[in-house]
Amino acid sequence: MRPGTVRLLLLLLALAQLLAVACAQEPDADSPSRDDAIEDEDAEDEDEDEDDDEDLEVKEENGVLVLNDANFDTFVADKDTVLLEFYAPWCGHCKQFAPEYEKIAETLKGDTPPIPVAKIDATTASAVASRFDVSGYPTIKILKKGQAVDYEGARTQEEIVAKVREVSQPTWTPPPEATLVLTAQNFDSVVGEADIILVEFYAPWCGHCKKLAPEYEKAAKELSRRSPPIPLAKVDATAETDLAQRFGVSGYPTLKIFRRGKPFDYNGPREKYGIVDYMVEQAGPPSKAVMALKQVQEFLKDGDDVIIIGVFQAESDPAYQQYQEAANSLREDYRFHHTFSTEIAKFLKVAPGTLVVMQPERFQSRFEPKSHVMDIQGSTEASAIRDHVVQHALPLVGHRRVATEAKRYTRRPLVVVYLSVDFSFDYRVATQFWRSKVLEVAKDFPEYTFAIADEDDYASEVKDLGLGESGEDINAAVLDEGGRRFAMEPTEFDADALREFVTAFKKGKLQPVIKSQPAPKNNKGPVKVVVGKTFEDIALDPSKDVLIEFYAPWCGHCKQLEPVYTALGKKYRGHKGLVIAKMDATANEATSDHYKVDGFPTIYFAPSGDKQNPIRFEGANRDLEHLSQFIEEHATQLGRAREEL
Repeated sequence: MRPGTVRLLLLLLALAQLLAVACAQEPDADSPSRDDAIEDEDAEDEDEDEDDDEDLEVKEENGVLVLNDANFDTFVADKDTVLLEFYAPWCGHCKQFAPEYEKIAETLKGDTPPIPVAKIDATTASAVASRFDVSGYPTIKILKKGQAVDYEGARTQEEIVAKVREVSQPTWTPPPEATLVLTAQNFDSVVGEADIILVEFYAPWCGHCKKLAPEYEKAAKELSRRSPPIPLAKVDATAETDLAQRFGVSGYPTLKIFRRGKPFDYNGPREKYGIVDYMVEQAGPPSKAVMALKQVQEFLKDGDDVIIIGVFQAESDPAYQQYQEAANSLREDYRFHHTFSTEIAKFLKVAPGTLVVMQPERFQSRFEPKSHVMDIQGSTEASAIRDHVVQHALPLVGHRRVATEAKRYTRRPLVVVYLSVDFSFDYRVATQFWRSKVLEVAKDFPEYTFAIADEDDYASEVKDLGLGESGEDINAAVLDEGGRRFAMEPTEFDADALREFVTAFKKGKLQPVIKSQPAPKNNKGPVKVVVGKTFEDIALDPSKDVLIEFYAPWCGHCKQLEPVYTALGKKYRGHKGLVIAKMDATANEATSDHYKVDGFPTIYFAPSGDKQNPIRFEGANRDLEHLSQFIEEHATQLGRAREEL
C-alpha cells in the first residue's frame, strides 16, 4: 500500500473517533434526561396532590353535597345542623328516594341560615359509615352539633324537612333515652313494681353490647308508646357488680325478663322489631284459652309436643290464678292452655280445678298412661304445678329436635336412636315401627331418657360419635353427664341390640367417644397442649390450677393472642402448681360440660380442687398484665414455686 493511502486511512479513523466522542456527550433527544425525570416525579406528586384535593373538595350533585371519609369531619366541624343520607349505589330504595332527597336539599337551602343536605356512599366511605353504625340503606341521620340523631319517620319531603327544622332550632335538645338506667339504688323498686320489664346487663367496652345498643333503644321507644307500656332497662354490670353477681351474669350482654322482680331468661331476637314482637308476646297471658272441643282434638291428632290444659270453672277460680302463676314461670319452655268448657272437661274426663298433661297421639304407647292429671286448689303451690308439668312433659320415647332440645332433652343419661324420622302420612308407619323397638327397651330403664332423632338434623353429632360412616341405617348413642358420649357398635338394629348396649352402659363396660387429635409426644413447652384425650388429665387435674385457652386455628384474635399467651406461660413456668394450657376447640372436645365455648378465644381458669366451677375470663384486654392479674386473683398455689435446677 502506498504511504499516501495509509496516511489518508489513519486520518479518516481519527475523524471517526472524534465524531463518536462528540455524539456520546450530546443528550439523546429520545431518552429522558435527569431533569426530565425530576419533572416527571414532580408531575406525579402534583397528580397525587390533585387526587387528595379532589377528595377533600365538597362537590355538589343536583343540589346535594357529596361527602366522603376525607372531607366529612372538616365539612361538619363548624355546622350546627346537617342532614345526612348514607346510601349504596346499587340500592333500589336509594335510587327511588334520590329525587325526593334532591327536593329536600332545595327546600332547606332556602332556610335562613341554609341547612346543608349531604349524601355519603357508605360502600366507599366505610370509616364514616362504621362510625355511625350504618347497617342498611338508605340510612338517614340528622347531625346536630356533631351528635347524630336517628331519623325514623316516613321518607317524604314534608316529614323530613319538618324534623330537620325542629332539630335545627337553638332551643332543641335531644329527648331522654327511653331505656331506663338501673343501679343498686333503684333496681329493686323499679323491677319489683313492674308487671314485666326487660333488663340488659352490659359492659361499656363490649362490642356486642355496642351493636345491640341502638336496636335496644329503638325497641324501648316503640314499647314505651304501647298501652300499657313495656319498659326496657339497662345495668352497667362492670359498675354494678353486686347486681351482676346476684343474677348470675357471666357474659355480655345478658338480657333477662323480670315479672314483679322474678327473673326469667330472655331467649328472643336482638334487633328492634324482634325485641318488640317478643316482648309483646311475653306481656300477654301465659296461658291461651281453648274455647272448642275441636281444638283439643286437633292438638291430639296433629300435635308434636306435650299438651298442657288447665280446666277451671271461671277466671275468678283461685286454682286458675295459681295455674297462671305456674304457667308464667314456664312460658319460655311450654305452651299452656286453659278452658272453662264443660264439654272439654267431659271429653278429658276431669272436673274443674284439674291440670291435664298428655301427649299427642303420635307419642302415646301402651307402656304409659294417656294423661297425667293433677287436682289444683287455691292453696296449691305454683311450684307443685310446675313440677307436675316438667315431670310428665316427655313421652317414654319422644322426638329430639334441634329447635327444642335445649328445653326438653337436657336430662342425662339420654339414649338417642338416630334414623330417618318422618311423621308425614307416607312415612309415619316406618318411623313408628322403629320407635316401637325403642319403646320395648325404654320401658325397662325408667332412670334414663329415651328419644329418636333425625340423622340428617344431627349429622355433625353422628359424625363426632364416629358413626357417620357406620354403614347402618339406624345408629344409637348414650349422652351422659359431664359431656361424655358412648356410641353403639354398628350392627343391625333391633330391640335386643339396643337393650344389650344400654345394659353395657349401665354396668360401666363402655368406653366414651372423645373427639381428639393425637396427644403430642413432646409437651414440655411453656404452654401445655391439651387434646380431647388429655383434657381430663391436664385441665381437670385436681392438684393444680389450670388456665386454659380454647382457640381456633383460623381465628385472627387467637393468632394475635399467641405471643402474649406464650409469654404468660414463660412467666409462670416456675410454678409447678400452675399450668398454662391451650386446646384447639375445632379438633378436640372438653370432656366436661362446664367449659362452654361460644367464641374464640375463650379462656377459663380451673382452680385446684374445684374443677366443676371454672372461672371465665371476661376482660376486654387480653394482654400480659391483665391475664396475669386474672391468674393471681384466682390462683390457689402460686406460692409453690419450682426449685431452681
